[in-house]
Amino acid sequence: MKIHYLALGLVLSTSPLFAQKKAPKPNPLKESVQQTLDARYADLTGLSDQIWAFEEIAFQESQSSAALSAYAESLGFKVTSGVGEIPTAFVAEYGSGSPIIGVLGEFDALPGLSQNKVPFKSPLNEGAPGHGCGHNLFGVASLGAASAIKDLIAEGKLQGTIRFYGTPAEEKYFGKLWMIRSGIMNDVDVMLDWHPADETKTEVQKGLALVDFIVEFTGQAAHASADPWNGRSASDALELYTSGINYYREHIKPTVRIHYHIQDGGQVVNVVPDYSRLWVRVRDTSRDGLVPVWKRVEEMAEGAAILANVDYKVTLVSGVHEILVNRRGSEVMQKNLEALGPISYTEEEQAFAKKIQEATGKPQIGVISEIKPLEETQEHSMGGSTDVGDVSWVVPTIRMGASTAPNGTPWHSWAVVASGGMSIGHKGMGYASKALAMTMIDLFQSETLRNEIKAEFKAKKGDYVYKGIIPDGPPPLKSGY
Repeated sequence: MKIHYLALGLVLSTSPLFAQKKAPKPNPLKESVQQTLDARYADLTGLSDQIWAFEEIAFQESQSSAALSAYAESLGFKVTSGVGEIPTAFVAEYGSGSPIIGVLGEFDALPGLSQNKVPFKSPLNEGAPGHGCGHNLFGVASLGAASAIKDLIAEGKLQGTIRFYGTPAEEKYFGKLWMIRSGIMNDVDVMLDWHPADETKTEVQKGLALVDFIVEFTGQAAHASADPWNGRSASDALELYTSGINYYREHIKPTVRIHYHIQDGGQVVNVVPDYSRLWVRVRDTSRDGLVPVWKRVEEMAEGAAILANVDYKVTLVSGVHEILVNRRGSEVMQKNLEALGPISYTEEEQAFAKKIQEATGKPQIGVISEIKPLEETQEHSMGGSTDVGDVSWVVPTIRMGASTAPNGTPWHSWAVVASGGMSIGHKGMGYASKALAMTMIDLFQSETLRNEIKAEFKAKKGDYVYKGIIPDGPPPLKSGY
């Protein structure tokens, strides 16, 4: 038994990873899942490192999906692959009847972020992808939590169904949208979710709604010097379009974000380009605020095409809703985080963290894992976007974040990849797995709690009928980055 001295006083821990507060009324099932996950920690760490090394991007996560599926099957889960017309999407389920508690798990990487397990920028495979959002930890922790609950169901200590959703392509295209469309989440009572972070807390902010679309301009090629008057420049249209977007920025609300990436602006300097293409993304703190801006930016493409005398085409890629926060469920998660207490780190881990902070120009304060108080949900919370938002409009969803990288670490960067491949990331993964499993036990044991969570979900959703922002037809599996 280790003794940890924290700023809040003397705390005893039976876990090798975490400072454990003594609960006034211990729940034996919660103690059981912690012990189970401690026993599986090495296996989960090994699985996470496998996925870290696979470095697979959106819709191409065949090895990562197979590794997670195989582990689930080895533990006795029934695995259904290829859900939502996505080869790498799967569901692992155990038990029968209600309640049905779900948990989400992501596992895709980001392009160009390959990195060694060192506290300075050093690509493992030059130009290859890397887990700059910690998704090698994400899916493994969620599956670990589901496995601990599966054991309790098998032993007859809990009644119902536990379901793990292996969800690909969160970083691009938002694979959960097609999974939702297939109906495989419709019968879930409550869904749980977590994400790697640089702090540990219950997540109660909404994030941003988002839409992605492609704009293409098609004109007439010509010699750029001999007869440019015979050309109609798709590149001119592209420049006029982006100029229009940039002038528009002055006249949108501060909550709006507009991004674009020029994918093709012409090939050579001596040809009037007959084709150009760019990826456009619009965000706002709610879908209601997003839609009019999105439609206006789309309309600008027609104006640019008229000015350049070219044709144009707008193609929807996909879009996500903001998160429908469930405060009642968040209160339960918060109590479990507080019961677990903060993660403990070694001197070597803190030294590694401070070197990363030095390399990225951040204050050298190390990893911070104190449990943040439950925040108020802001009307206009900023930050990123996630397809978990869409899940939260289909089923009540409870979310948390766990420290897997040094405080202040730039996300989607080499620094997150480095941390996620070593013990700092591993500890956050193990912690999240325990917090999720403990919250699942509360949900399985209390019908009253589940009904309260559902009542809040129903009240907040109101009469809105969810519809995913995706085109008809199958997901864009072969589009790539």
